[in-house]
Amino acid sequence: MSEPRLAAGIEAAALLAQARHLGGFGTVLRRGDGERGSLMIVVAERGESRFLLQRLLQRSGDYGWELQLIADSDSLRASLAKASDRDPDLWMIELDVPSAERFIADMT
Repeated sequence: MSEPRLAAGIEAAALLAQARHLGGFGTVLRRGDGERGSLMIVVAERGESRFLLQRLLQRSGDYGWELQLIADSDSLRASLAKASDRDPDLWMIELDVPSAERFIADMT
């Protein structure tokens, strides 16, 4: 059985605050359902989108982060559009942080 998790809107707000605390910034690209929504995070460093993180339900019943490298802006747009079409409750946020790798390591 999966453990309870924060409402998506609260978690998105916390991640935006964390990016600011680290000396970066963040923005909401798409607002999903505040309670039930899933999260997709574009992690950028110095204005360059580097990674895409999405929290997905695993076979174990728990949620885990799936990491995807971003090849270019076209592939990023395609991934975001596909995810948006698939999940109307999805939250998409972009976080520009000083060290993308460190941020991801701390999150996962």
